[in-house]
Amino acid sequence: MSDIICISPIDGSEVARRPLMSDAALAHTLVAARAAQREWAQVPIAERATAMLRFLEAMRTLNPEIVPELAWQMGRPVRYGGEFRSFEERVRYMVSIAEQALAPVRLLDSKPGFERLIRREPLGLVLVVAPWNYPFLTAVNTIVPALMAGNAVILKHAAQTILVGERFAEAMAMADLPPGVFSNVVLSHDQTAQLLKSGAINHASFTGSVAGGKAIEQAAAGTFTTLGLELGGKDPAYVRADAVLDYAVENLVDGAFFNSGQSCCGVERIYVHADVYDRFVERFVAQTSEYVLGNPLDAATSLGPMAATRFAELVRAHTAEALAKGAHAHLDPAAFPADKPGTPYLAPQVLTNVDHSMRVMVEESFGPVVGIMKVANDAEALALMNDSPYGLTASLWTSDLDAAQALGAQIATGTVYMNRCDYLDPGLVWTGVKDTGRGASLSALGYETLTRPKSYHLRFQI
Repeated sequence: MSDIICISPIDGSEVARRPLMSDAALAHTLVAARAAQREWAQVPIAERATAMLRFLEAMRTLNPEIVPELAWQMGRPVRYGGEFRSFEERVRYMVSIAEQALAPVRLLDSKPGFERLIRREPLGLVLVVAPWNYPFLTAVNTIVPALMAGNAVILKHAAQTILVGERFAEAMAMADLPPGVFSNVVLSHDQTAQLLKSGAINHASFTGSVAGGKAIEQAAAGTFTTLGLELGGKDPAYVRADAVLDYAVENLVDGAFFNSGQSCCGVERIYVHADVYDRFVERFVAQTSEYVLGNPLDAATSLGPMAATRFAELVRAHTAEALAKGAHAHLDPAAFPADKPGTPYLAPQVLTNVDHSMRVMVEESFGPVVGIMKVANDAEALALMNDSPYGLTASLWTSDLDAAQALGAQIATGTVYMNRCDYLDPGLVWTGVKDTGRGASLSALGYETLTRPKSYHLRFQI
């Protein structure tokens, strides 16, 4: 047996070390979860809701400890206060719609002597394989709806944020959730694959790389386990000539660089109409230069290290290739003293004179770099936005609602934004197209992926 180890991007120290779960312990967890799920499914939705709100309050009490813990694990500055605000929004929303979303569907066309309806029943055991970049938000997207729908949940968290799984388990225990209904497990990639191959899991939700998603899909092949996969992204933004420029700049800088660019729906490429291009770039660079790169435990730091040196090296490689092909870098790394090659500390960078021959414009960088291209019109912007193997979100910056709707209809993406970006509304389904994945989470539609329909055709007059 080996251990899962979290190494801090702050200073390279060991944050946590946890032994892998033994096969016997995992088998016991599965048996306990299956038994607990059968009982949990009989609990009224209103009671499940009360339990989930207790869980939410438990997370609130833990948040002061969680915020610095997150900084140590993956580098997010403490000044941002962790993930609780969005976490709370998602939990409360999914709890509030559960009764209606899970209610039986009765056929509107009456048929004398018959009762015909469709109920939604829990799938059984739901495995959540969560990533490190937004470790609480990405996990809760499935965990709370799955539990509200009457499933049992098994959480396998990323090594980089291994303590997050323990925080979920701690909060569930504080909420008096029945034993076995939620379990946190420490597994290797091979163990996770074997678990999926076993057929013991009814639904698996994975957030991560395209390669990781393919591995999950291959492991589950032939088991009829349903899957939700949120994978890669290269989310574009288009700034039209009629955009409110200062507003667009402020929000796109944040959308590109928050969390050091390590966001599933972060903005990685921007297309700007020629009429406003120069002014946009000037203001965008000026605002980006205001970031303070440093130790995320320092309240003055607004840009922390990336989660690991290898992630920073990928961004450096994308940037270096673009520069070698003629791109122009607008920020001098020397202006950010904490930036050091060979470490996770990486200054933000804005590139112009870029094109789609450069990896920084077509491959997922997942870091604090963004390329900005000038375009002549909507048609050129649309073609470039769709020139990607990914499709999670796309944002349009304009004062014309009709234009945004017309363009949005032609963009291959899961979510279209107008005058906002890098935000997940729990009332809207979260999904992607192309290599970004399959399935859906959140909203009323999210409950459909965590349940199965069961028809009742009851004849009571003979």
